[in-house]
Amino acid sequence: TYVERTVISSIKHDIAIYAIHTNLDNVIEGVNGKMAEKLGLINCQILKPKSSTLKKLFTFVPVGQAESVRAAIFEAGAGNIGNYSECSFNVAGTGTFKGCSGTNPFVGEPGKRHEEAELKIEVIFPAWLENQIINSLLKAHPYEEVAYDIVSLDNQFQAVGTGIVGELPSPISEPEFLQLLKLSFGLQVIRHTPLLQKTVQKIAVCGGAGSFLTKTAIIAGADAYITGDVKYHEFFDADGRLLLADIGHWESE
Repeated sequence: TYVERTVISSIKHDIAIYAIHTNLDNVIEGVNGKMAEKLGLINCQILKPKSSTLKKLFTFVPVGQAESVRAAIFEAGAGNIGNYSECSFNVAGTGTFKGCSGTNPFVGEPGKRHEEAELKIEVIFPAWLENQIINSLLKAHPYEEVAYDIVSLDNQFQAVGTGIVGELPSPISEPEFLQLLKLSFGLQVIRHTPLLQKTVQKIAVCGGAGSFLTKTAIIAGADAYITGDVKYHEFFDADGRLLLADIGHWESE
């Protein structure tokens, strides 16, 4: 097959293949971001954010060192929520520990139970930054043995997912919108659902084969949804609630 021939040729020529198609589909600066840029969309957001890609770190730090530890894990990429950074939740409490023989505790004495005023720090981070964040935590934390917990979250991650929804600076008519599509993507033909005699301003896009997001675009309040490879029966999913435009798989990407 063409895939096998490509792999064989790469091996023969010592070429490594790094396939990032899905990666470019799932970041706001990728394929969909470029589509939105060509249309001049503003206020862009991920249409269907991914879930289960976030984690939460809980750690326990002496009060006097809490700020330096927070700064270290923020620098490593933790604590970003939407357009906000350095987000954390902090709860005061008392930690207890007793160092065994051979320990050199930051506070207290080996062999004696010690009580220390500590802060419990909670931060959210993208799962792929876990090693980086934990390494920064361990370097910045004053204790020999650092207590921390990692919890996987089901929350949606607003910066990663499929499709994009944004707005034109001002509403335009449906014929004007179709003309904008032709000019922006160099199209000769657009397959689309019947015109609804409405203006178009909020637009959803998904490069490639994106008919699975039609209902998501409707829920997002889009006036029009642009994608490719829409099958005959899938056009009916628009249900007269938005203008569904198929500009082609290749043309959209």
